[in-house]
This record gives sequence, structure tokens and C-alpha cells, in this order.
Amino acid sequence: MDNLSTLENIKLAINPKFQDWVLFKNDTYIIFDDITTIENVQDEAIKLMKEFGPVFAGGTAGDFSVIHLNSTEGWLVSGHGYGMYTYVHPTELDNEVPNDLEIGLLGRSKRNSDGENPEIVHINSSSDS
Repeated sequence: MDNLSTLENIKLAINPKFQDWVLFKNDTYIIFDDITTIENVQDEAIKLMKEFGPVFAGGTAGDFSVIHLNSTEGWLVSGHGYGMYTYVHPTELDNEVPNDLEIGLLGRSKRNSDGENPEIVHINSSSDS
């Protein structure tokens, strides 16, 4: 296992062309294409997380895809919200060789936690660069 923090792993997981994103407590983040059109990034991120984060049985919120990362350890789990991904680190899973279903279910669960109780832990902005 590497010694990178979760934030460092997430920064490595995001395509560098995307500089505007908001990270929530349970490792779900939302990428914004054009932050200049958003009046309050925190408010917009929380609104999107409340809308697309919670998982409801039988709905599209339960659907997910797993993205295997090349630039760092772990995976990204995408859902039905545009630009919304949840980072899953290998140490979060009991299985040393997890399958996509195990990874996806954990990521979906983490996204659900962020959706039910959205707490922003980091805002990355191109204007900070």
C-alpha cells in the first residue's frame, strides 16, 4: 500500500484537465466543467449531492460503473449524477482481489452516505492554481 492520503489519491485519479471539483467526507466528489457560471460552488455541490447522492432501491441511483485507476491505487465508482464519482481505496475492502460488484457496492454506499449527510471537506478550484 502506498502512503498517499485520500485527497492525494483522488487528485491523481482526476483527469488534470478538470481543476474545479468538490470533495465530500465519504470520498465522493463532483467535477464542475465551468465554475465561472456558478454563483456559490458549495451550495451547488451540496444541492447536486442531495439530488444524486442518495441511493433508492429500483432507481437509477443504484446503478454504477467501476473505473480501474492507472495513476494511483483504487477505483472510482460512477453513478447517475454527471461528474460525480466516489473513490474506493483497496484497504477499504476485505478481499485482496475484489471484483467490480464488491467495489461498486462499497462506492455506492459511500455516495449514499454523502448524499444523506453532505459534508464538504475540500474544494479544488482552477483559480487556486
